Amino acid sequence: MYLDLMQYNLGAVSGGLVGFTLGMFGGGGSILAVPLMVYFVGVPSAHVAIGTSAFAVAANAFANLLGHARLGNVKWRCAGVYSVAGIVGAFIGSTIGKMIGGEKLLLFFALLMLVVGVLMLRRRGAEGDPGAQCSRGNVHKVAGFGGLTGMFSGFFGIGGGFLIVPGLIASTGMPILFAIGSSLVAVTAFGLTTALNYALSGYVDWLLAAVFIAGGVVGGLVGANLARHLSARKGLLNSLFAGLIFAVAGYMLYRGVGHGFTA
Repeated sequence: MYLDLMQYNLGAVSGGLVGFTLGMFGGGGSILAVPLMVYFVGVPSAHVAIGTSAFAVAANAFANLLGHARLGNVKWRCAGVYSVAGIVGAFIGSTIGKMIGGEKLLLFFALLMLVVGVLMLRRRGAEGDPGAQCSRGNVHKVAGFGGLTGMFSGFFGIGGGFLIVPGLIASTGMPILFAIGSSLVAVTAFGLTTALNYALSGYVDWLLAAVFIAGGVVGGLVGANLARHLSARKGLLNSLFAGLIFAVAGYMLYRGVGHGFTA
């Protein structure tokens, strides 16, 4: 696949937007990455957009994870259990996703985003328990949510943070800020698993991924600091998160979710 210099520059700008969103919300960057690759950068193949964005989002998530870890926003035990279960799910999901046409993948993607946006709005007033941890009483729930969101992540070629954050909250009761920080462990793991599976089929543009990552590192630093300040306002992060999801899903549906794209 050939892209021109302007498209690679647009890839760097897109990476900055995705990194900012990952740093601020923990999730959301991955749901922006695929539409940006397709509609803004102009990647002609939906599968290449998915494979490339999966790797780029994983790398940007890892960079943002370092920032959240320094701020003490990561529940490592919960993140570890969630990630291990999700890696298996991501491999299964990405294997199935490569068998589905690009147009259908983008349609399912947009519809899933609308459902998750509604769920996040319903929980916008929940503060959560700052002392929440993974224990024998809830480890099965954490692993179950991890496996399921991993499958969705792999199927759609996304980091899955916008699924992981609600999953961590539902399975442990932790506040959204801790769920955001912890989700980045799983976003990194799921994205690398999906990217590897797509790369084996030649669906990753490594140069585009590199410039995307570079832009994302800068955007992520800004987003993580902003999240820390906004977290004190009850329900604000959840509402902004849901609004972002609705906006991107609506745009994808408006554009015909994949009209004119190839495998």
